[in-house]
Parts: sequence; structure tokens; C-alpha cells
Amino acid sequence: MAEMTLESLAKKMGKIDFGMLSTRTDGGAIASRPMSNNGEVEYRGDSYFFSYDSARTIADIEAEPKVGLTFTGATGLLGGPPLFIAVEGDADLVRDKAQFAEHWTKDLDRWFEQGIDTPGVVMIHVRARRLHYWNGSDEGEIAL
Repeated sequence: MAEMTLESLAKKMGKIDFGMLSTRTDGGAIASRPMSNNGEVEYRGDSYFFSYDSARTIADIEAEPKVGLTFTGATGLLGGPPLFIAVEGDADLVRDKAQFAEHWTKDLDRWFEQGIDTPGVVMIHVRARRLHYWNGSDEGEIAL
């Protein structure tokens, strides 16, 4: 089978709203929580999420910026297995409202009622370093 390109994989990721973001806690455990990517996955493999500064996720990233993301697509063609994607990356925390505005969607107002002016809001920017995917019988890896 032909391997997916970063561009084709990013397009498929953009159609998956929720994924799991995994961080390492201060006790060494792995903590995972669902996050919405709001359909935004750039062709470089970047993902953006919003959270509150007081969330444990933010403390975890401040202590250890290496994170994991997993995404599962809808059921494949003819009821086949869905697309699975695992991302290894580095997270940066962004507190700049101008950058928030570049990645904000109206759907985020559900969790952040004052939009980019919500007190304590922070953006998590994950830069993918490696993506592994399983798409039916096709699987591959893209290193960045």
C-alpha cells in the first residue's frame, strides 16, 4: 500500500474533532484527557488546544513538554476499522491573545464564555515530531 503523506494525514486529522492528550505527571504517571482540536491541524503536524491555566494539564506540560496525542476516526469504508493516529510531540504554552484569535473558533465559547478574554485561558501548541497511523491494513510512520 502507498504510504500517506503528511498533508493527507493532516487533512484526515482535521476531520476528527476530539483526541486524547497525554502528559507525564509530577509523580511519573501518564495522564490523558480528551481535547478538541476544532478541526485545526496544520500541514506541519501542529495541533492547538485551549485550556485553563489552573488545569493539571498545564502544570504537567510546564514540567515536561513531551506529550502524546491519539485520534480515532469514524468507521472505515464498508464497516472496516477506523483510522487510528498516534502523535509524539512537544508542547508549548501560549498566553498571547493575538495568537489565541488566530486559532479560536466559535465552538470554544461553550467552554470559555468570554472568548479570548476569558481569565486564565491558555493555548497548548503541540508540534508533532513523529506520527504513526493505522488505516485498515495500511500503516506507516511520518517523522518530522
